[in-house]
Amino acid sequence: MNKGMLTGLIAGAVLATAAGAIGGYRALHPEPKFAEVIEVTEVTRDSQVPKEVCADVAVTRQRPAQDQKQILGTVAGAVIGGVVGHQIGGGSGKKIATAAGAVAGGYAGNKTQERMQANDTYTTTERRCHTEQETKTEVIGYDVRYRLRGEEHRVQMDHRPGERIPVVDGQLVLNPEPPKP
Repeated sequence: MNKGMLTGLIAGAVLATAAGAIGGYRALHPEPKFAEVIEVTEVTRDSQVPKEVCADVAVTRQRPAQDQKQILGTVAGAVIGGVVGHQIGGGSGKKIATAAGAVAGGYAGNKTQERMQANDTYTTTERRCHTEQETKTEVIGYDVRYRLRGEEHRVQMDHRPGERIPVVDGQLVLNPEPPKP
């Protein structure tokens, strides 16, 4: 046999043995088709969202005065005070008592009407609104702990995985294509 042919036969035998060993290893230790999911934790983000809050509130208001200067109360008080003062006085003091009664009665009538107008109120219901900040929590991803070939690993995914993650050529398939109908 010639030396080149012998070398070729040996090289071919070595390659055939290596291919058989690799094939046998793969047959005994097949590549996993799935990674086992151990734990899934949501990754969240909080944001502030304005929210309008409204409520019906009872409001007490003062009625508008028709006689803002209390002229009616002043005049009525002055007349009554003058009449009472006129009853009290005698002789020349009667004019002074009438005048003093009119002044005092006018002042008292003015203040009485002022108090009455201040207490003339009504209650109505008004809708009052204000803005509050509400915290909104949204899920932005998932931290996934998984086991592949007996070792634990972590990966972040944009969707919640099931109990297993597909593996192709030793790599996780994180965004599998949806099944075709």
